[in-house]
Amino acid sequence: MTDLPPDTDSVPSAIEVTDTSMRALLRQTDFLFFWTARFVATLAVQIQAVTIGWQVYTLARETGRDEGQGAFLLGMVGLAQFVPLFFLALTAGETADRHDRKAIMTAAIGLDILCAGGLGLLAWSGHTALWPIFAIAVLFGAGRAFLSPASSAMGPMLVPRPLLPRAIAWNSLSWQSASIIGPALGGLLCAISPAAAFGVSAGLFLLGGLCLLGVRKSTKPVVQPGSRWTLIKEGLVYTWRNKIVFGSISLDLFAVLLGGATALLPVFARDVLHVGAEGFGILRAAPAVGATVVAVVLASHQIRRRAGLLMFGAVAVFGAATVVFGLSQWMWLSVVALAVLGGADMVSVYIRQTLVQLVTPDPMRGRVAAVSGLFISASNELGEFESGVAARFLGPVGAAIFGGVGALIVTGAWARMFPELRKADRLE
Repeated sequence: MTDLPPDTDSVPSAIEVTDTSMRALLRQTDFLFFWTARFVATLAVQIQAVTIGWQVYTLARETGRDEGQGAFLLGMVGLAQFVPLFFLALTAGETADRHDRKAIMTAAIGLDILCAGGLGLLAWSGHTALWPIFAIAVLFGAGRAFLSPASSAMGPMLVPRPLLPRAIAWNSLSWQSASIIGPALGGLLCAISPAAAFGVSAGLFLLGGLCLLGVRKSTKPVVQPGSRWTLIKEGLVYTWRNKIVFGSISLDLFAVLLGGATALLPVFARDVLHVGAEGFGILRAAPAVGATVVAVVLASHQIRRRAGLLMFGAVAVFGAATVVFGLSQWMWLSVVALAVLGGADMVSVYIRQTLVQLVTPDPMRGRVAAVSGLFISASNELGEFESGVAARFLGPVGAAIFGGVGALIVTGAWARMFPELRKADRLE
């Protein structure tokens, strides 16, 4: 049973609410506007990230670079996005705990619209130089550094305390669904053209910004005393000492960092399975299919017991499916492995995000979300870099197998190192 901290939430916590049904959540208009804004913005982020990778790898191969060099440049795209996230994440978290979270989200989305427009213009004009894409990728990473903690911390402010577990569950499901559906949609749009994909991304960012205008409640947190560096230090100390929080986010970091086979999908589509842009879209859609099926199940059947063990089991399945994908020489088996991988990832992230939100008091949410976002970004963007480097030396198949085995080892090690997380029972 996960114990909650003392009720330190802002205004909504003072409201008396006895109805905790889905119908009651749907009456929270501000939350619905926010939920929609976060979903479409995350969708846009993922479409844009996938399209950048496909464009870079395609340009690398078309300009005479071999498979290994192309894979390495694909990894460098992830590194270009991770560097600003790494340097700005803690400052972004402190900013989300001191300033209006809605305003921060709006500003970050505005920067992302500019990035999507610039990338779309480059793709439409047929520009073949890679350095402008890498430069925009750095700006894209900076926008994401501020968007993630502000959006993670804003949601719980918009519902009464009794509705918080249900709101967190739906918020987690929407984020994870968008994070997997977005790459799938991006892959399918790449088959049309990268310019079209970037255009759709810009339109979704704009829609997200418009939805934020519908949020009427105050989203400025109660500012805690102390300097900026004191607040950042408090967030780091809290994350380190709370073993459920630290164990959850570090498990995701190392498992996905090693098992990030999806970062190599452009290589597999073009040079391993030989299925081209259309096949790339199908491969990118496969994790979304698995994740969507699992999301529907989780939305209608809440996890009642043994959440920690179930999370570790899901990460182990994620690693095993990555190994199968790496070994596969058949398109159908690769699609099935990716679907299983996506479903397992949905279970893991849903439990992790719910646990972290439940045990974190509102004044700390921005900073904890920033640390969590830094770990997630390291697992995704830095994972792309690791996969690219591994593919350079081991080949894409060897890199995928290496990552999947590594994820399995991490799962066993973390289950032993974090017994509090393993014993987490109910998501309440």
